[in-house]
Amino acid sequence: MTDCDHGTLLSFEYPDERRARIIADALAPEVGELDESRSSATVERDGSVVRVRVTATDLVALRAGINSWSRLVTVAEGVSRDR
Repeated sequence: MTDCDHGTLLSFEYPDERRARIIADALAPEVGELDESRSSATVERDGSVVRVRVTATDLVALRAGINSWSRLVTVAEGVSRDR
């Protein structure tokens, strides 16, 4: 994607590195799968913090991307509690 004028960084801190790794690993396969011509995202982990950077060409696409990735994180957190 090119010409990304809008973006945000979502940061999620977990009690330990193990939980953050589980969350990041669960999100990793979705990177690129949800991308479209107007938005994209990356996922990174630094210790116990998982960061999702969403970029978009317009604010509507940015909001949609934030909503999608926030839901994915919520699902990953719910699943990781069972581990």
